Amino acid sequence: MKYSGWPEPGELVVGKVEEIEDFGVFVDLEEYEGKRGLCHISEVASGWIKNVRDHVNTGQTVVAKVLEVDEDAQQIDLSIKDVNDHQRKEKIQEWKNEQKADNWMELAFGEDIADEDYSAIANALLSAFGSLYDGFEAAAIHGESALEDTDLDDEEIEAIVETARSNVSVPYVNVTGYVDLTCPDGAGVDVIKEALEAAEGDGEVPEEIELEVTYVGSPEYRIQVQAPDYKTAEGALEESAARARTVVEDAGGTTGFHRDRDEDDE
Repeated sequence: MKYSGWPEPGELVVGKVEEIEDFGVFVDLEEYEGKRGLCHISEVASGWIKNVRDHVNTGQTVVAKVLEVDEDAQQIDLSIKDVNDHQRKEKIQEWKNEQKADNWMELAFGEDIADEDYSAIANALLSAFGSLYDGFEAAAIHGESALEDTDLDDEEIEAIVETARSNVSVPYVNVTGYVDLTCPDGAGVDVIKEALEAAEGDGEVPEEIELEVTYVGSPEYRIQVQAPDYKTAEGALEESAARARTVVEDAGGTTGFHRDRDEDDE
């Protein structure tokens, strides 16, 4: 997706080197429709530059920092030297992600989608998530609920979620904990069974979370959680253990929770 309008001073932009002159480099901005910037020779690289072509090549993709924007003069001043390696890698990855999201928009709504319809949907995602990619990623993880507060209609939301879940590779993290459950009374087996069902969420675990409880060795049970981020995973793990412990303790049993296996169980 190429944005209309102008970049802001201080913004990092991706561009392609189109012309190289003795005084600097003309860069076509990949993210802004019809916009070209100039990187003066003094902003191409640090130190004294004898030949600009020793530092950049025609057709090269670069990341530059916007120094100044003069809309009246149709001029954008850029600096390549002010972008460090970390910023360059992050910006290139962000740009590639938006290219992916642009392709997903075509998959969701067809290549023939009208420009105004595309813009309306894209702006709804940008307003809610900051980028098209983040919008599709949220849809892949959380489904329709991620988009319910946007200006998108039900059909648009359904198309985005279906496309996201078929194409977005969602990063997941895994956490593990162990709960000890002991219930000595006559109904102990049933209590433990009820506690394990409670630990598994009784079928009410959010769809973005995968939670599994397995038997390790009496009285220990392993709880494994997979979620989109550590905060969510840790929260789900603690809640799972708390549900199981509540059932057992209410029945007069004893419980414990720990993150690592006991040495005697190794």
